[in-house]
Parts: sequence; C-alpha cells; structure tokens
Amino acid sequence: MSLLEIKNVSHSFDYPLFDNINFSLSEQETMAITGISGSGKSTLMHVCSTLLKPNKGIVKIFDKDIYNLADKQLINIRRQDIGIIFQTHYLFRGFTANENIELSTLMTKNVINDELIEKLKIKKVINQKVGELSGGQQQRVSIARVLAKKPKIIFADEPTGNLDPTTANEVINILFEYISEVKGALLLVTHDDKLASKCKYKKNLSVNGLIGG
Repeated sequence: MSLLEIKNVSHSFDYPLFDNINFSLSEQETMAITGISGSGKSTLMHVCSTLLKPNKGIVKIFDKDIYNLADKQLINIRRQDIGIIFQTHYLFRGFTANENIELSTLMTKNVINDELIEKLKIKKVINQKVGELSGGQQQRVSIARVLAKKPKIIFADEPTGNLDPTTANEVINILFEYISEVKGALLLVTHDDKLASKCKYKKNLSVNGLIGG
C-alpha cells in the first residue's frame, strides 16, 4: 500500500500552475520536487499535505481519499500521521525551544527524544526563548518539533534554507535516517539540486506536470 498517492491532480489560481500530476510514495521512499520560482512547488506540497484541496484530482494518504474525509478525520491525519516543515518555522516566540517541541508531543503522547536534540545541535539552547535564537537554530527547533510527534510522512518545503551548507547536509541526513527508521516517506521541495539528488526520485515541476526519474 502506498503511503501517499496523487492521481491526476491539477491546480490553478488566476493562472494554471500544474496539470495532471501523478505519483506515489511507499515506505522508505523519498522524492524531491524542483522547479523555477512560481512553478507551484509549495502549492503542490500544500495539496499533498491536507492544506489545500486541488481543483481536480485525488490525494490519498494511507489509501484514504483525504479531501472526501470528514473534517475530524482530516485533522487527526494532520495531527498524528504527517509532519510539515515549512520555509517559515512558525514557532511560538514567547515559549522556549523545549516548550515548542513539547506542544507537539502532547498531541501524540510521545516523549522528546534526547538523541534527536543532540543530533540537531540544539541541546545548549533548548531552554532559551525562541526569540533569542538564530534563524538556523529556530529552523532546527521546528524540525525537532515535527519529528518529535513521529509522523509517518514528512512534507518539507525548503527545510534547510536558513542553514549553512554543512548544517544543511547534517539535517537532511537526519530526515533520511528518520524515514528509514519509521519506514516512512519524505516529499521534499527544494531549489538545491545537490540536496534533491539525495532523494530516490527527483522531479521537476512545470505547467505540464512532473518531469524526471
């Protein structure tokens, strides 16, 4: 069974973005979506991750047609089964790094993984307020918050955009290790060809759909 399946998905706003998108991701599979600015990469990720109903097509998560589910069922999938890493971290600035991560674990009744905190190199700042952290530290906290709830599918929109090349490589390796451990799937949006090449599949998005292997 595919964890994520996209069938004949199309979307437009005042202009067409993409048409007839088809792909699927099974356990331990990773896919990078690349393309020029404005091609609709982030919009496609939002469609795939329960945030935006497409104009046409079907999106299935765990073989469930998500945009035909009741609101409560869709919210449960969003809370329990998927994790979304945005370009903007959306942390609660009045809270500490630790409190931001704890909020995620409260929903899923998990505990914070100390090894993950070490790997992401945020242990020394874990009790600092978010507003006191650098942009790179905030991004790593946001990634820790997502992984702490142990989602099966991760959607990541430029997850290393605020990180230096060395740290970016370390962080993406952590994501890949996580996907392998939980037998999950990763859908990655990126401008970085080197980063995209680490994924099993690399697709370029244009108005005519996805191109690539």
